[in-house]
Formats: sequence, structure tokens, C-alpha cells
Amino acid sequence: MSPIDSILGIHGLVVQEVKRADGIHVWAGPRRRPRCQHCHSERLRIKATYQRTLKHTRQGNRIMLLHLAVPKYHCTDCNRYFRHRFAGILPRLRATEAYRLEVFEAHDGGVSQRKLTLTHRIGSATVERWYQSFVKRRVAELSGRTCPQVLGIDEHFFTRKKGYATTLVDLKNHKVFDVVLGRSEASLRSYLKRLPGKENVRVIVMDLSETYRAIARKYFPNALIVADRFHVIRLVNQHFLKLWQQHDPDGRKNRGLLSLMRRHYWKLSSVQKERLHQYLAQLPVLQALYFAKQQLNGFLVMKSLKAKRAKQLLPKFLALIRQFEQSPAKGLAATLTSWLEPIVRMWRFSKSNGITEGFHTKMEMLSRRAYGFRNFENYRLRVLAQCGWNGVINRV
Repeated sequence: MSPIDSILGIHGLVVQEVKRADGIHVWAGPRRRPRCQHCHSERLRIKATYQRTLKHTRQGNRIMLLHLAVPKYHCTDCNRYFRHRFAGILPRLRATEAYRLEVFEAHDGGVSQRKLTLTHRIGSATVERWYQSFVKRRVAELSGRTCPQVLGIDEHFFTRKKGYATTLVDLKNHKVFDVVLGRSEASLRSYLKRLPGKENVRVIVMDLSETYRAIARKYFPNALIVADRFHVIRLVNQHFLKLWQQHDPDGRKNRGLLSLMRRHYWKLSSVQKERLHQYLAQLPVLQALYFAKQQLNGFLVMKSLKAKRAKQLLPKFLALIRQFEQSPAKGLAATLTSWLEPIVRMWRFSKSNGITEGFHTKMEMLSRRAYGFRNFENYRLRVLAQCGWNGVINRV
């Protein structure tokens, strides 16, 4: 292949003429005759030749127009007709796959449709159609995936009309596995029944949701449920703040004290600790609850412990929960007892749903950029395009 033929990047083409006027015009044709597509015979004759004009990449600020001579062959052995096919050029399209991919990558990178209509001379509807075609192609490739071994499940808000959606995240590879409309067992039943590879899931990380726990037990029989550390600590803090409201409503309104109460005790400075002790000395019951809460949080932040160390800490943790059962924080103790095994498993596993919450922030930004979605399938495709894969499509 000569250097001038290689500038097109399309295998099997020979450049016949090049003109530079209002863009770059390239006339090209096939290098050699192919075999018959039906019987693989080499005895072909050219029945006719027609011209196709396609947009093919941009050189600088100029669009390259490819004037392609496409022969129509007649096989003398099987007496059948067919047209010459080129790699990277699909039938009945006015642009090559390289040009369509260039538009897709630019739009995926943040270039607006209005800007692409000026630089690539196509309509905004065409940009959207090409983008959706590449996204659907990639999502079709991802549809055959099996469930990941470490799965994160959480809900996020979609629209006021359709409610919430459930996000399934591959926590090991930091990718969104899928997004399903609904958050109840009834709305997710049909999807979960046909989900491939459910038996491969080993760990499921979730917040303290009874609905998701029931779903995990029913549809993922081999998975261990691990509570999300952030939600457990937040639950403890919420219970403590309610008790504080009951004991001292005025002190609860102090923003400085509120900041000190929410933070871990071991992260406070000496001045902050002294101020906190002065306040708690006036309320002995609240003081006991506060330090019990801090001791509980000390257990909850532990992770990546060995099995031997976890067995040593378990009796102390259970004794602390029993202390809460004899205190005003009975509701907190009941919840911790109900979720005891998933909470204790946090010591052994370092994964959390922080990755899932980060993807939820990105999904919210996608929805804002699109000024909202009405069709959930379009929303799902866009989420998988941005959060489910690396955004690179192999050239045809």
C-alpha cells in the first residue's frame, strides 16, 4: 500500500485522485476483486459501478469527502449478484464508521451538539442518533456479562413520576453493572429471575434496608451480606442526636456543640475535648451515652481484620450492645442486633458503598446535563455509557 493510499485508513482502497476545494475530496476504488460472497468463486465480472459520497474524518478544519466507486459483481458460477463491501463502511450510510466514531467520542467528551453541527456539518438529531447507536452497540456487548463477585446495591431517585431506581455496582472493578427501575421486590422480580450468574456473587454490600436484605437472601443464595459502614455510623449518630434533643433541646441548637458531637472523639483537638467535657459534665446521662456511642463507633470503623482478631473483639462488641439495651437507646440496640452478622462482617471486608454513592452523584449530573429524562431506558443507556465501561469503542 502506497503512503497516499494509507491516509484513508481503510483497508483495500486505492486513491485515484485528490482535490482540495471546499474541503478535501478523495476519489478511490477497490484494490482488487473479492471472491464471491455466496460460492467463493473468483470468476466475477463487473455488472455496473455506482458512486457513493461519504464523510470521512477531518484533516485540520477540513472535512474529507470520500467519493467511492462501488462495483456490482456478477458471479458466473452461481449466477448471483452482490456489491463490493469495504471494511469500516456500512451499507446505506453517508459517513464512514471512523467519522461516526469521531463524532461520538467528541460528544461523549463534552462537545455540544450545536458545536458538532458547525464543525462536522451534520444535524443535531444526527449527532444524537449516532451517539445512541454506538452506546447501544456497547451496551449490547455488556449485556452478556455475569454478575460480579462483589456487588453493591443501593437506591437513587429517578423522577417524581416513576420514583426510585436500583443501582447494581461492581465494587471490585468500580463499574456500574446495571440500573433497574424500582426498589421493591415486586418491581425487581422479573429482572432478578433472568439475571445470569447470580450464584457467582460472593459479597453484597448494602445499607440497612430490609427490602434489599430479603432480595439478597432470595436471589443471591451464595452471597454474604455486608452492611455499609457509612450508613451504620450515620444510624448511630442519628439515634444519639434524638436522645440529645430529649435531654437538652437548647444545647442541640448550638451549632458549635453539634459539630463536636457528630465528630469522632479521637479526631478532636485538646481545646475541643475540654469544651466538650465542660458541657457533658452538666448532663451525666448524656455524657454516658456519648462515650458509649464513641466506643461503638470505634468498633464500627475497624476493617480488614483477621478472623482471630475479629473473634477476640466480638464479645466486647456484644457486651456494648447489651449496655445499650439497658439504656434509652433501646431502638438502636434492636437494630444492631437485627443486623449483627452484616455489621460484624464489616471488620473482615474493606469494601463499602462509597463507590456506589459516587456513581449516584455522577448520575445526578448526567440527569442535569440532559435537563431530566422521561424515558428510563435512555437514562439507563446513558448511565452505562458513562459509568459502566471505559468509553472506548473498537473501530470497525
